[in-house]
Amino acid sequence: MSSYANLPAPSPEQGLNRYMQEIRRFPMLEPEEEYMLAKRWVDHHDAEAAHKLVTSHLRLAAKIAMGYRGYGLPQAEVISEANVGLMQAVKRFDPEKGFRLATYAMWWIRASIQEYILRSWSLVKLGTTSAQKKLFFNLRKVKSKIGALEDGDLRPENVARIARDLNVTEDEVIAMNRRLSGSDSSLNATIGTEDGAASWQDWLEDEGANQAEDYAERDELELRRELLTEALDVLNDREREILTERRLSEDPVTLEDLSQRFDVSRERIRQIEVRAFEKLQARMRTLAREKGMVVPVS
Repeated sequence: MSSYANLPAPSPEQGLNRYMQEIRRFPMLEPEEEYMLAKRWVDHHDAEAAHKLVTSHLRLAAKIAMGYRGYGLPQAEVISEANVGLMQAVKRFDPEKGFRLATYAMWWIRASIQEYILRSWSLVKLGTTSAQKKLFFNLRKVKSKIGALEDGDLRPENVARIARDLNVTEDEVIAMNRRLSGSDSSLNATIGTEDGAASWQDWLEDEGANQAEDYAERDELELRRELLTEALDVLNDREREILTERRLSEDPVTLEDLSQRFDVSRERIRQIEVRAFEKLQARMRTLAREKGMVVPVS
């Protein structure tokens, strides 16, 4: 898509604040206008239509990119990778599927950013397990959720809970936290603007109930629920019940309780849970591809 050369480009020389100001000039699209532009691109490869679709979603790409701060990588490069994912989303978007471009683009943007981070971090090599990648991309979010905001090493009880929630070992949690804790940055970090001091958080505020970010968050959640519901059919009754009780419940049932319920050992319950989860993940990835989605590695 040749329109990439005409996009505003974030760079250290230009300053990210100026880039954020530039992309705010592009208006958000109403659903009908978005549909017509997408049809022009799909039917006629109209470059101008594609350019409008991309520029109207640059704020979405930047907002998602800001969620990946703290990996010790230049923020301008992360945003650029987000824009590459956005371009790919526009190129492959089918408006007849019935959902907004922002919903579809979020998958591509996140996948592009995560691939860039994985390429850039020596910690994450080809042989790294999917569980470690999940830990890599979700540790900060889980720490925030449980209020583990202290500097330095985590408290033992927090290590144990994170390890359980992300299905990794406690040693992996400790090692990853030490590796990442030195590079965290805050949304309140000050940046210079033409009007004086501001913070990154100022650029990420919600500007109204009809913005693409709001549509995307709601639609993506609904799409994930639909994928999960449909994918559960790949499991037999016992696998579905065990996985639901262990992974999909707000208050997970213990291995001991399930072993008594099914009259098998706790280790057997654990094996069934792991196998069922792997089957579910594989089925969700297949369904996502069939529906034209991209499932991020996390």
